[in-house]
Amino acid sequence: MPRVSRRTFIGGLAAGGIGLAIGSRYLLGEKRAPFPAPRAIGDILALDPTFTGRPPNVILINCDDLGYGDLGCYGSSAVKTPHIDALAAGGMRFTDFHACDSVCTPSRAGLLTGRYPKRMRLDFPLMPSTTAIKTKLVNQLGFAAGSAGVMDMDSEVGAEGLDAFEVTMGQALQQRGYRTAMIGKWHLGDFTNAPQYHPLEHGFQSFYGVPHSNDMQPFPLYRGRDVIEANVQDRTALTRLYTDEAIKVIEANTETPFFLYLAHTYPHRPLAASTQFKNTSDGGLYGDTVEEIDWNVGRLIETLTRHNLDANTLVLFTSDNGPWYDGSPAGFRGRKGQSFEGGHRVPMIARWNGTIPAGRLCEAPTMNIDVFPTMLSLAGIGMPSDRLIDGESMVNLLTQPDVPPATPRELYFYHQGTLEGMRSGDWKFIRTVNHYVWPLPVNQILGWLSRQTTGPLPLLYNLRSDPGEAYNLAGRYPERVRALNDGMVRWETAMAQNLFGLRTPG
Repeated sequence: MPRVSRRTFIGGLAAGGIGLAIGSRYLLGEKRAPFPAPRAIGDILALDPTFTGRPPNVILINCDDLGYGDLGCYGSSAVKTPHIDALAAGGMRFTDFHACDSVCTPSRAGLLTGRYPKRMRLDFPLMPSTTAIKTKLVNQLGFAAGSAGVMDMDSEVGAEGLDAFEVTMGQALQQRGYRTAMIGKWHLGDFTNAPQYHPLEHGFQSFYGVPHSNDMQPFPLYRGRDVIEANVQDRTALTRLYTDEAIKVIEANTETPFFLYLAHTYPHRPLAASTQFKNTSDGGLYGDTVEEIDWNVGRLIETLTRHNLDANTLVLFTSDNGPWYDGSPAGFRGRKGQSFEGGHRVPMIARWNGTIPAGRLCEAPTMNIDVFPTMLSLAGIGMPSDRLIDGESMVNLLTQPDVPPATPRELYFYHQGTLEGMRSGDWKFIRTVNHYVWPLPVNQILGWLSRQTTGPLPLLYNLRSDPGEAYNLAGRYPERVRALNDGMVRWETAMAQNLFGLRTPG
C-alpha cells in the first residue's frame, strides 16, 4: 500500500468531517423546530404585591476562564488577590459552585436566563459572522459528531445567538424599576450583522464592551450600538476601561436600584496586562491579568463605600468556566472544555454587608443557573409563568448555608450539546468523555484517544471523599451507576419531548 503522509491523513479527516457537517446540516436542518414566539415580559412575570422597600443593587462580575485555584481566598500563592479576598472575607465563599457548561457561550446563556443552554441551542462558543466558512464548517463537525461520536440532533442545528424568546435577568429586573447595564464580553451572538442579538435587545439599557472572545477577529469595542474602535489595538487597557464604565454606572444610580453585569475579557487568551501590572505577579502574564482584575474590583468596592451603597448592594464574583491553558483548577481534575470538575467548578463569592454573614462558607452544590431565580426572588419577582427555570434560588443559602437541602441536588453536565454526566448529592457520574475544546474534527479523535487516560467508561466518583476524581467506583457500585444512568436518560427524554421547557408544551 502507498504511504500516506500525516498531512494527507489529517487533511482527509478534515475534508471528511466538513462533508459530514455539511451533509448533516442539509439533511437535518428542516427538522429544527422554531423557537417559540416571545411574549411580553409583563404577561409572564408577576410582581409580588407584598414586596416592600427598595430591592438591592446587584453587581455581577463574571471573569473569563478564571480557574478555581486562581484567587488567594481559594488557595493561590502565585497570584495575589487582596481585594477579592476581602470581598470573600466580608461575605460568603462558595466551595461547590459550577458553571452550567465548561465553555464561554453556553455558560453565559445559562447564567443570564437560569436555564440549561441546551434549551437555547447554544452549545458551543459562537464565532463572528465574518469567520471564514472553512473554519465554521470544521468547528461544526463537533456538533455533527458529538463527544461520543454520535450525532446530536439539537446541537447540530445550533442557534446563532440568544433568541428573543429567552428572558434575561436584565429584562426581569427592569420590571422592578432597575437600571440595567452590561459591560465587557457579551458572546451571545454577533450583533455586528445581526442586531437582534445585541445586549440592548436583551434587557440591558446601556452597553459598553465587545461582542465575543478576544481570540476572535475582528474584535470591535462598542458603546451602545456604535463602534468606538473597529478592532481594539491596545488590549492592555480593557480591564481598566470596563471598570471606569462600571464606576460611572454606580455613580449615576445612587438613588435608583441598578443591575450591573460586568463580564471581563481576561484571563482568556491572548493575555494582556497594562504596564502597571505586567511582569508583577508570580503567575506569569496570566497572573498579571488576574491581579489587574483584583485591583479594579477594589476600585468598585471603594466606589460603593464612598457612596454609602455597601449595605444595599449584592456583589457576586465568579467565572464562566475553568482555566484553559494557564491558570489553576486547584486540586480538581480537568480544565476548560471538560466535564471533569476543573472544567466547570469555579469561584463564587457573594457579599452584601449586613445581610450575608461575613466570613461564611457555602458547601452546597450550586450552579450559575441559580443566579437568575435568586435575583428575581430578592427583587420580589415571580418566575416566568410560561417556561421551566432549571436553576434554584440561593436566597436561603445566602443567610443559612449550613442548612442541608431536603433532597440531593441534581446537576447536569453538557459538552457540545451532549449530556456527558450528572451530579446527585456527593456522587458524580460521567457516561462519556471529551477532553478538548479545539480543534475539530481532531477534537473528536483526541476525545476518543483520551479514554486511555480515564480507563473504561463509565466513571463514578464520590466527590465528598474524592474531589479530584481520581478513583473510579463504577465497578464497586453497579446499582448506583444504573440509577444515575437512568436519571440521565429520564432527563434527556424530558428534554427531547420539551426542549424549550414550555409550561404548556407544543
